[in-house]
Amino acid sequence: MFKTLLTASTLFAAAAVAPVAAQTTPDALVRQISVEVIEAAKKDPAIQAGDLNRIITLVDTKVLPSVNFEVMTRSAVGPQWRQATPEQRSKLQAEFKTLLVRVYAGALTQVKDQSVEVTKTLPVSGSSQVVVQTEVRGSGEPIKLDYRMDKPADVPAWKIIDVNVAGIWLVQSYRSQFATELTKGGIDGLIAALVERNKPGKG
Repeated sequence: MFKTLLTASTLFAAAAVAPVAAQTTPDALVRQISVEVIEAAKKDPAIQAGDLNRIITLVDTKVLPSVNFEVMTRSAVGPQWRQATPEQRSKLQAEFKTLLVRVYAGALTQVKDQSVEVTKTLPVSGSSQVVVQTEVRGSGEPIKLDYRMDKPADVPAWKIIDVNVAGIWLVQSYRSQFATELTKGGIDGLIAALVERNKPGKG
């Protein structure tokens, strides 16, 4: 499971690194920014060396404009999100972002010869969402990867809200993990668990 989440998180980063013009189609968005981040990872010695600060800077400047972290965090937390205070929601989003960064930081150092091919874009029935299907191709077997994206009428650009690899949606997987902590200690318990998990040296 950890390996799957590691791969998913890495490729989530690859599809979320550069903001693109609002009129860009979702498949073009995924194609362009996937190429850009893979090339950046290949050329950046700091990322290749696993420099977490370098990756955090990349996330802070490039990921947030392209990913709806509020939707991702809300989906991962589930129904108890409605009971969370604004301060708790802010803390949850910050810790969830840190968790994702730490998970894919190590995997970014493994980017060598990969390329991304968009294979299909499918609308999600009854919603404004689409799923962009891609394959990440390298020296081994291709990795099938789906990006769930949304652009409601009041939002100017497409945003990534989840990633699926090997049949596992990243946010859904974390939701099942978070549910255990929420049952034990509620919102504050989940925040405390994430803070502990995000400490240097923790897995």
